[in-house]
Amino acid sequence: MLTLLKQEKFLLLAVIAAVVAYPLEPWMLHNGQPVALAAGLVLIAFIVAASMRVAHHAELLAEKVGDPYGTMILTLAAVLVEVVILAIMMSNEASPTLVRDTIYSAVMLDINGILGLAALMGGIKHGEQSYNDDSARSYSVMILTAMGVSMVVPEFIPEANWKVYSAFTIGAMIVLYTLFLRMQVGPHSYFFSYSYPEKRRKKVPEEESEPVNVPLSIATLVFGVVVIGALAEVMSKTLDLGLEGTGAPPVITAILVAAISAAPEILTALRAALANRMQSVVNIAMGASLSTVILTVPVMEAMALYTGQPFQMAMTPVQTVMIFLTLIVSAINLNDGETNAIEGMTHFVLFATFIMLSLLGL
Repeated sequence: MLTLLKQEKFLLLAVIAAVVAYPLEPWMLHNGQPVALAAGLVLIAFIVAASMRVAHHAELLAEKVGDPYGTMILTLAAVLVEVVILAIMMSNEASPTLVRDTIYSAVMLDINGILGLAALMGGIKHGEQSYNDDSARSYSVMILTAMGVSMVVPEFIPEANWKVYSAFTIGAMIVLYTLFLRMQVGPHSYFFSYSYPEKRRKKVPEEESEPVNVPLSIATLVFGVVVIGALAEVMSKTLDLGLEGTGAPPVITAILVAAISAAPEILTALRAALANRMQSVVNIAMGASLSTVILTVPVMEAMALYTGQPFQMAMTPVQTVMIFLTLIVSAINLNDGETNAIEGMTHFVLFATFIMLSLLGL
């Protein structure tokens, strides 16, 4: 028991933070913006700590089952964290553009940030890195379709018809994800895996792998998500108050939500790239982007239909241009089954552009 508590010390700290935060919530909200902002940032740190443990157990399960199932578990865990935080923040009357901005930020972070940085660092260390280009093409076309249907077309839907189109979007995303899931774990699972030469597989000693207790990992993962939800409840209120009237761009909150869920993926992808396992990087970066769109949209649209309050899902012109630039660049870069440092740098420059535009409030 003591060993378990020692291993899960970060999750335990997050639990303690949640227990302390709830009774202190009124004090944090009534002692001025600096206190609220500081409290919000501290709670974000504890949420990240808990999400790292969730991702760790998702990664253990991933290693147990292997690709493509492994990266699917990892990306689903990250999306689950994101959906929980978004749902709680939206229930606290957050900005109507928060869902849209978070999905947009997550795609920018996953494809341009994670994939770009991983390909850049991996390319500098290993030169060209191989992967299965079938997976990249499958991911790209599905991301383009999902974002087009859920975040471009809504710009042209009359307000009177938003409920009908919202219901259609939910159905379309479910159908897309069902087919994708069948391909990923069914007869076409080879699309999302890559056979590395045997000499590369031996680089990680067997003794370094951590033994996997499947029931414990699943229970800890679920418990971690519950803790994250509890922390997010208080964090959303303190952060909203702390940023109110500061002139901070509205998209900053969305970037924070996206970064919280993507933080563990960044570390996993970088480790995979440095170990010359680019297929895992592609599955994590592109799979997380697709899962974010295809799973977050129906959940949040269902929430909108239930409450009768629509969200602003149509992207701004700047966001639309950045998404299409990203997908065009990724389609070109990920078309030959090999990445290199130049390709990584192109994506990372797009990520830097996204950050600059966000700071400018665009």
